[in-house]
Amino acid sequence: MKPLLTFIFLLITMVSNAQQSDVKEAFLEKWQNSKEYLINMAQAMPEEHYDFTPVEDKMSFKTQLLHIKDNMDWLASTYFNLATQGEPEDYTNASKEDIINALKNSFDNVYNTVKNTEVEDFKTTVKFFAGPKSKLQILNLLHDHVTHHRGQLIVYMNLKNIELPRYSGW
Repeated sequence: MKPLLTFIFLLITMVSNAQQSDVKEAFLEKWQNSKEYLINMAQAMPEEHYDFTPVEDKMSFKTQLLHIKDNMDWLASTYFNLATQGEPEDYTNASKEDIINALKNSFDNVYNTVKNTEVEDFKTTVKFFAGPKSKLQILNLLHDHVTHHRGQLIVYMNLKNIELPRYSGW
């Protein structure tokens, strides 16, 4: 009976670890697709429209992109211990190319940080302004935040009659 119980325990452990690993791999795949889609959008918008905002009290296209980048950097450094490199760069006069490169770097930093995070660490609870959250919830927030603001950018591009890149979500 004991060998059977041991076997069942090992099987359950293996299935549980595989499911958690699947969560990590699924996030990494989706994150790469999210990066590709946002970068394609940023490239499709002409630089002369980067300061466009549909109404006065909303962020410009450029500011939306930088907000996405800053949020990725903040969540990764705060909740996954990704070291930040000194003072944040001033993007006030940044070109379209500078912003795209900064976005790529932030996406890649999150990707590499998550890739190097042990699966068990996703269960760790962290202090968050909205209450305690697991690191897995922070991953979901990372993705959801990009999606939220990317949706706004789609509206901006439609208002400027810019053809949207093909969706690369999956």
